Amino acid sequence: MPVTLADFERAALPALTEYATIPCLSPGFDPHWEESGHLRRAAELLAQWSRATLPRAEVEIRQLPGLTPVLTVTLPARGAAVTTAVLYGHLDKQPPLGDWSAGLSPYDPVRRGDRLYARGVADDGYAAFAAVLALAELEAAGADHPRCVVLIEASEETGSSDLPEYLDALAPELGSVGLLLCLDSGGLSYDRLWLTSSLRGLVNVEVTAQVLDQGLHSGLASGVVPSSARIVRQLLDRLEDSATGHVLPEQLHVAIPQDHRDAAASLAALFGDGLFDEFPVVPGLRLMGDTTTARILAQTWEPALSIIGLGGAPAPDIAGNVLRPSTTAVLSLRLAPPTDPEAAAALLVHLLESDPPSGAAVRARVTSTGAGWVAPPLAPWLDQALGAAAQATYGAPPAWVGEGGSIPFLNALSVRYPGVQIVSTGVLGPGANAHGIDEMLDLPTVVRVINVVTALLEAAGAADAA
Repeated sequence: MPVTLADFERAALPALTEYATIPCLSPGFDPHWEESGHLRRAAELLAQWSRATLPRAEVEIRQLPGLTPVLTVTLPARGAAVTTAVLYGHLDKQPPLGDWSAGLSPYDPVRRGDRLYARGVADDGYAAFAAVLALAELEAAGADHPRCVVLIEASEETGSSDLPEYLDALAPELGSVGLLLCLDSGGLSYDRLWLTSSLRGLVNVEVTAQVLDQGLHSGLASGVVPSSARIVRQLLDRLEDSATGHVLPEQLHVAIPQDHRDAAASLAALFGDGLFDEFPVVPGLRLMGDTTTARILAQTWEPALSIIGLGGAPAPDIAGNVLRPSTTAVLSLRLAPPTDPEAAAALLVHLLESDPPSGAAVRARVTSTGAGWVAPPLAPWLDQALGAAAQATYGAPPAWVGEGGSIPFLNALSVRYPGVQIVSTGVLGPGANAHGIDEMLDLPTVVRVINVVTALLEAAGAADAA
């Protein structure tokens, strides 16, 4: 019997709601994460719930020295399958970002109808509950399935910085991985199963331009000492056309495969110009790109630069007539899926630091990198299983979409396990607001994802044994 919303409400929602109250920020946002213990507390909550829900599984929290914890839930195979299926998610969270809407709060979960609002419930706290409930459903049905390892990390929002060492440590346990199910993605609507076809990579760089050792009265120094903000602006002109947003270094652009161009055109035909209507833009704002297809490709296959942080300036209400000593900008550069993030990072540092404008002191520091990913071709059994599961659960065939964000885990596993079958899906749809205020989890979508995962694992068991 498929899992129902009532089943999820009874078996998982109370623990998920408790998880939502924990401010378990990713280590990049909480340098004192080890002292606060929030990540460990969240891992222990998920571990306790998993043990109670899946008694036959081995549940373990692992924590290498100085690294964030990792939760594994290992369920032995039932039947003749010989490979391992890995079900991936993460428990660390983004910070609240800002003031949430009236009646909502990042760590005080609120349910409105079939939607739960709190930080981290959709990205990606639900994943552990969905994965374990799918395994529990297989156990209850007595269905054959491969050996399964639920892997929940705690550094994903910091680029999965701790994950490579854990993959080394877990290599004997993971063994021969035949299937990877990533539950940290989503799609364009809630009416069908969305599968991720590609992910962009990422480089974050903090650049500081310094012109003075201390601030000076602007009436004295302006016109003589160059503004540090202008220096930063000149540096940004090396990376981006300020009129169009086009990223200038040609090394960061790639030839977009024709099948991904065709997929973008199909999505544009399906959704029309309203595809980006959920963006809360101000009235009259003109979006970049001339067509919906161009915007989809720009979002998924083109590099793009964002300034995600600024430092060195006082708040507007206390700003005085002072020429400031320095300006710092935190740059987030999204990369085309095949681009080498380390090479891109080195290029950015070179472009920012070489020949500084007006001889200013310029320092560029790479804070994080993440590789992009392109989905490998599906094996016939998995293609058929996805079609059947989507039709049974959603009443529609699955759909593919490229993502503008990054999930470094997928590339890491692809490199370590060449040829592994990978499915990336999730619950992030319109209004989910991952990384933004008012993050929301659509509960019926969680249930559908659970049932799809259950069907795929049963199909994997049959394919592996054949």
